Amino acid sequence: MKNTRAVAAISFDLDGTLLDTVPDLAAAARDMALELGLPPRREDEVRVFVGRGIPNLVERCLGERAQDAALLAQAIETFKRGYRARNGAHSTAYPGAHDTLAALKAAGFPLACVTNKAADFTEPLLELMKLRAYFDCVVSGDTLPQKKPDPAPLLHAAAQLGCAPAALLHIGDSYNDIDCARAAGVPVFGVPWGYSEGRVLDAKDCDGLLSSLPDLLDRVTLSTGH
Repeated sequence: MKNTRAVAAISFDLDGTLLDTVPDLAAAARDMALELGLPPRREDEVRVFVGRGIPNLVERCLGERAQDAALLAQAIETFKRGYRARNGAHSTAYPGAHDTLAALKAAGFPLACVTNKAADFTEPLLELMKLRAYFDCVVSGDTLPQKKPDPAPLLHAAAQLGCAPAALLHIGDSYNDIDCARAAGVPVFGVPWGYSEGRVLDAKDCDGLLSSLPDLLDRVTLSTGH
């Protein structure tokens, strides 16, 4: 019998948790490499680079060349232009994402999306993938001066949803999410199907691992505690 956790609200990471966005990110990375005459990165390499926002992803794509500040700045802008054109084109929702969010919403859970992706890309992607309506609050990578793993994004989400950090449950695919949640005093469930920067999530490092998104429905009950 799984333990059921009483929570007042739930927040979700986006890339690697609700959506597989690597095909579009990898395509934008290929566009960037082609335009700037750089060696292209394979999709499996880009998968490991995802999680800390586009500037970090581009820096990882460039490797040692990222030490050239002018090239890095040019590459980031080139990547953003390419990604803007490709954002959502080949991204897919993980199994059960829509049904799970709909069920949580119907059960009265306030929901947030907390991502390191900039709002310019987050909001159109959520709309395109028909996820935006589920969220009462979206905290993007540039909503605040800080990104995950800094605790600020989850603390902001809790405040926006009107609950104490300890009453919020975060769902994420990486140690970026786990470290952010731990620093914010927010319980966290990990998902094993995401990107996690090449690291395998260990169950002992979080409050639980989900076998699927619908699995979450059996693991939570709505609390009115604030």
